[in-house]
Parts: sequence; structure tokens; C-alpha cells
Amino acid sequence: MRRLLFTVTNDLTYDQRMQRICSSLAAEGYDVVLIGREKKKSLSINQQPFEQIRIPCRFGSGKLFYLEYNIKLMLLLFREKCDAICAIDLDTALPVIIASKFKRVPWIYDAHEYFSQMEEIVTRPVIHKLWQVVERFVMKRARHAYTISDGYATLFRERYGVRFDVIRNVPRMQELTGQPSDQGRLIYQGAVNEGRGLEIAIQCLYESDWLKLDAYGDGPLLEILKEQAGDKVLFKGAVEPDQLKTLTPKYWCGLTLFSATGLHHKHSLANRFFDYIHAEIPQVAMNYPEYERYNNQFEVAVLIDNLTHEELRRALETLRDDAELYNRLKQNARKAKRALNWQNESKNLSHFYKQLFQQ
Repeated sequence: MRRLLFTVTNDLTYDQRMQRICSSLAAEGYDVVLIGREKKKSLSINQQPFEQIRIPCRFGSGKLFYLEYNIKLMLLLFREKCDAICAIDLDTALPVIIASKFKRVPWIYDAHEYFSQMEEIVTRPVIHKLWQVVERFVMKRARHAYTISDGYATLFRERYGVRFDVIRNVPRMQELTGQPSDQGRLIYQGAVNEGRGLEIAIQCLYESDWLKLDAYGDGPLLEILKEQAGDKVLFKGAVEPDQLKTLTPKYWCGLTLFSATGLHHKHSLANRFFDYIHAEIPQVAMNYPEYERYNNQFEVAVLIDNLTHEELRRALETLRDDAELYNRLKQNARKAKRALNWQNESKNLSHFYKQLFQQ
């Protein structure tokens, strides 16, 4: 039985994507281990069909966190027997490369983000240059790689000459259990980070007394945005994936908003874009290449060209005032999820790992 190690820096409890990937590979007969961090407020690990290891850290964020976590991760990887190691994103790639060379096993680069182009990095010149150095080092050594969107795959190939397979982060299709809420009840799910449009959404809400927003997620801007939002936004914090699947269909509309800072956002394909489709609710999303391409094919969202509160307000008012459009987007989402689901996409994942061990 092939033993696969997967490495992330986040809390395993809320990582829907890695739970899907690891569960699918375990069902294929691999011995799978998912390694992540343990936070002070981490919940107990839920039982999964794969092994889970969490690394406790004294530092919660910043340079010292990355240094501490990467050292502890590398030492752990040296101890664990395996046939291959997969680094999820740039922030775990260095210890994976070192450990794989030491063990003489292949390593895989899973680029869930265009890490060096994230807004919180490109807006800090010294940090940006540091991660670009790491990125060049990693890309020169990447032989087996996949990412979440055609946009990222094209950028990586053009910039570094590395071929990336595309394995989209789509949910597993299942029957709905919730009913839509009253008009104007919005949902945001995802990290509470820079460039996710939450500040714009808050401003829009205070100009439109018929709108309210529930935000599900955690991140460095959470406390700051709580102070700005007042009673128009309820910050629910991080919620376990199964609970979130039940909650999302109860909302009127979802938000998939990003700033134009950095290539990461402009070529992203956010998890929540597909989560709202599977919840069969319309959404307002950015008119960036990936969202435009899927919307041209399925028409599941109202797209806005610029992240401003005026454009967001007009898009939401369009959904409110045009019942025919709103219902059409709901019906289209129901059709789209029959094509865009993990039951289909996991076949690409299975093919990737079969090829890895046939080489």
C-alpha cells in the first residue's frame, strides 16, 4: 500500500478541500496522512478515513510562526515513512522538498493559491521579494504539480515553464436540506483576509437597509471588521464543513468578491464560488477570467467589473428587482452542480496519482 503525506499550515477541522482529497485517495487504497497545525482553540479532530497529525506551535502568525512550523514539519517528515509527499501551497514546500530528497521519494506541489501574488504579500515589498525567491526555488524543482484553475496553470507554465494539472475544488454533490431565507440575507464564507471584499460589503450594507450579511470564517481581519460592521453583519467564525453545507442553502445570495491587487485574485477560482452553486443560490462574483468563463457556460452569478460598494449595491438590487433573473440563476445552479462536482473531479485526482507511481 502506497503511503502519502500531505502538508498544510491550517487547522484540519475546517479544511473541506483536503478532507475531500484525502478521503478520495484513501478510498482508492492509499495510506493517507494529513499534517496540519494545532491552534490553541482547535477542536478535537473528527474521525476520517485517513490519519491526521497536528503540530502545535508557540507562535500563531508571522515570520516566527512560519519558521517554527517549517522546522517542526521537516523533523516530522523525516520520521514518517512514505512513498510520496505533497506540499499544499508554497508555505510548506521547503521542508517537503528537503525531506523528499532525504527519503528519495517523489514530492508533489499542490498550488491551491498563487501564494506569492496574494494581496497581503504583494503589498509588503520585503515579504513579497522573499516569497518570490522561495517560489523560484520551488518551481525549478517541481516535476509533479496540480492547481485549482486553468488560469493558475497557464500563469505557472508561462512564468516558470512548469506543467500543472488542473483539479478543481468542487464539492461533492448531495441533496439540499435548507430553504432560502428572506430577501436580502447574504452569506460570505471563507477566510477573513485582505482583498476579500468584506469592507466593501459592509459599506454597501449601511447604504441599503434591506440587506444583512452573515460571514462564516476566521482570519487576521476579523476583530477589525467586527468593529466596522456593527449590527449589520454577524461574524459566525469558523464552522465545520458539514454544518456549513446545511446552512448555505438557507441564504438569499452569496458573495464571491476579490480586489484586483495581485495575480492571485484575478485568476482565482474560489471554493465558495462552487459552494454557492451546490447550495443552489445566486451569487455576486467578480468579472475576472475564471468566473467569467464559468458564468458564460452556466450563468449562475451576477458579475461586477470593479469591487466598489456602488457596483455591489446595483448587482444586489438587480437580483432583488428581477425575479425572472433570480430564479433563472437558481435553476442554472441546480444544473451546473451536476457537471461541477467532486464525484466527477476526483477522477482527475485518481489519474494523477496513478501516473505518479507508474513513472
